[in-house]
Amino acid sequence: MQFSKYLAALSCAAAVIAAGSVQAQDKWPSKPITYVVPFAAGGTTDVLARLIGNKLGPVLGTTVIVENKPGAGGNIGSDYVAKAAPDGYTILGGTISSHAINVSLYSKMPYDPVKNFQPVTLIGTLPNVLVVRADSPFHSVKDVIAAAKAKPDAVTYASSGNGTSQHLSGELFQSLSGTKMLHVPYKGSAPAMQALLGGEVNLVFENILAAVPHIQAGKLRALGVTSAKRATGLPDVPPLADFLPGYEIVSWQAVFAPAGTPQPIVDRLAKEIGKIIHDPELTSRLMALGVEPSGAGPNELGSFQKAEVAKWAQLIKSAKITME
Repeated sequence: MQFSKYLAALSCAAAVIAAGSVQAQDKWPSKPITYVVPFAAGGTTDVLARLIGNKLGPVLGTTVIVENKPGAGGNIGSDYVAKAAPDGYTILGGTISSHAINVSLYSKMPYDPVKNFQPVTLIGTLPNVLVVRADSPFHSVKDVIAAAKAKPDAVTYASSGNGTSQHLSGELFQSLSGTKMLHVPYKGSAPAMQALLGGEVNLVFENILAAVPHIQAGKLRALGVTSAKRATGLPDVPPLADFLPGYEIVSWQAVFAPAGTPQPIVDRLAKEIGKIIHDPELTSRLMALGVEPSGAGPNELGSFQKAEVAKWAQLIKSAKITME
């Protein structure tokens, strides 16, 4: 009899906890949501976070606060979110670097890009673009290759951090062209771009979204895109594959939540962010910047991410690239 009472008490307690959980989800969001960007302000991930956050807040009836936590190729900010409470109030702007490449580059990762996160939405894909200053002596990809071959390590290129797609774009360029350039990593896309604009480095393989404004302003010259085909945002710029057969690197941007975030909250986030991405105004703006909008939901993003992790693990191993 006592045992029956014990079971009844346990069932009652479980029901209360479940009811409380459902009630908490029903009231979500009841406070501001923090959208963490694991890179410096001004870069692609930051720009997308602010575009989406500005529209997501009003739709959910709250405020979305974009918080930058740069460093270690996206690892610092990503680790912060991995350890955050899985309650829907902390989300992350994840990238090809933080959620596909880094796990194969760093021997001691502070988080597992698959196990510690819940995929929400794939924002879109975008190539990088090889850019130089408008007054650079390099007027073509062939000019860069010739200079790098003539004096190894004399040509310098910046990136938003070790192991980022910008860095690996340079590594693949060197591998296929048989050249040796000097890599200079920065803590984010914006400082890397400022280094180029300030004449500290010769070139950058920058995300097309971050580079287009400077190209349009006449401050930078685009020499080639990293996608296999010409990019929507820069239709007059040839693919690097035209000069280096087999060259292709396409970056991507997505939204993740901590593992364990309630599915109803994940589904709501995915639904609303998907609507925002497919809003004609934002879609045209993204495409003008070279981003191919996606809006793929949790399951599709999860499968895509796992495939990307496997792909980069193989490429990084064959190229013997390590960060430590």
